[in-house]
Amino acid sequence: MLARMTSEIVSQPLTFLRRGQPVTLRNVPPDRTLLEVLREDLHLSATKEGCGEGDCGACTVVLGETVDGQLRYRAVNSCIRLAHSVMGMAVFTAEDIGSHTGDLHPAQAAMVRCHASQCGFCTPGFVMSLFGAYQNSGGQGISREQAQTDLSGNLCRCTGYRPILDAAETMGSLPLPAGCAVDEAATLAALKALKPQPKGDGAYLRPTSLATLLQQRAKFPKAQVVAGCTDVGLWVTKLHKRFDRVLDVTAARELRRVESYPHHIAIGAAVSLTDAFAALVHERPQLKIFSQRFAGLPVRNAGTLGGNVANGSPIGDSMPLLIALGASVVLMRWKKTAAGGAVAHRELRLEDLYTGYRTNVMRADELLCWIKVPRPIGHAPGRPRPTSAPSGGSEPNAVEHVRAEQFMRVYKISKRFDDDISAVCLAIQMTLKDGTVQQVSIGAGGVAATPARARQTEAALLGQPWNANTVMAATAALRAEFQPISDMRASARYRQTVLGNLLQRFWLESQGMTAINLENSQTLEALA
Repeated sequence: MLARMTSEIVSQPLTFLRRGQPVTLRNVPPDRTLLEVLREDLHLSATKEGCGEGDCGACTVVLGETVDGQLRYRAVNSCIRLAHSVMGMAVFTAEDIGSHTGDLHPAQAAMVRCHASQCGFCTPGFVMSLFGAYQNSGGQGISREQAQTDLSGNLCRCTGYRPILDAAETMGSLPLPAGCAVDEAATLAALKALKPQPKGDGAYLRPTSLATLLQQRAKFPKAQVVAGCTDVGLWVTKLHKRFDRVLDVTAARELRRVESYPHHIAIGAAVSLTDAFAALVHERPQLKIFSQRFAGLPVRNAGTLGGNVANGSPIGDSMPLLIALGASVVLMRWKKTAAGGAVAHRELRLEDLYTGYRTNVMRADELLCWIKVPRPIGHAPGRPRPTSAPSGGSEPNAVEHVRAEQFMRVYKISKRFDDDISAVCLAIQMTLKDGTVQQVSIGAGGVAATPARARQTEAALLGQPWNANTVMAATAALRAEFQPISDMRASARYRQTVLGNLLQRFWLESQGMTAINLENSQTLEALA
């Protein structure tokens, strides 16, 4: 606290909605978290700090934002969310969803009815994740299967998941007291009436256009760039870093879109991981389970695909997938001209972005603005594309019946099935023609200083018959291609062994085997 009192970091006002009314705080530093604002400034103690790193979900709140004229609800971790990023949004906490007269929201009432709280520390976070799911379902509630996805970012250390899942199923059948209903029309109107964001050269910059964003990047090249803060937030809470100026990309309207073109889709850097994966799964359904295993839902709701790629962590799961898909990135900057200035850009393959551990080729005045992902073979406007089995499923006799077919799989190996960081991530895309490998691209994570493309293994496969002998040779090449390190998640030897095993799994799946993936077992359902 003394460091904050003596700091010269400039503060600025923050305004958001709570219970339908504007809340304005006059002096909020750019690196103050939303959790700090809620607990220390507004004294809303129901929102808990558990891990301080977005893992446990005790701090979960729900943000309401206008999207296409509708109020969209998103559960996020407040412990790693910078407070100024909610400027102009509605914030719901566990203290806001019941009525003033004491009536419980169905998400709360169901937890009580199903005896779903034990020590109670995690309960507010679970309630808020359930509240977000309830609101987005239109009050219809959710299935047990959907609950396992929506609650993936909430941990219960008392192991009380069964009654919590019961509560998720129950809340849709409970009455909604009038005092607990969100007046969405009034909330939308109140959001529209909020004061605009601060202009000029504030400590927390969140421009609403791409041109302004690039201009401010050029003017303040040392400002800390943030998107969802799911990694930068850890620098604040765990490393105690301070930032005198922050540049937030998430309000630039051009970068909040997913654009479709005949041969690729373009995902803006401000598109959340939730929406980015939805776009990828729409064209490649076999990616659905992997997309749900990428962190927990609150992290996917807050983080962006562009931020994950720009961050360049060697254990970031999206990069191996995007490398295998042949994705490229578009870097942009503001270039001064005789007429005043213009946007300049360059495009490169994603694997060529990185130069070393968390380092890349971007200039100090550049931003990663778009990720371009090629569409699957056979996918074109107005033309049906080949269907794909769910992840780990089968495509029986695909080689015999189709002269050219594209296979895509991505594998995540971690200690926990949900909400965990990978020890190894391997993504493979392969096109077979007449039983021969016509095209192959392989992305790997957790085995080098950067996310990497397995070029030597690709060379061992390309042009070869797709059979057991080819797979055996490629397995040896893949294990030899990387020299991973040993750390808390896995040993180097384990990682090398698993790399080869995953390629063999890919081979077996291409031959129609279905019972070799955890997601195809009944284990998770039985445990629930």
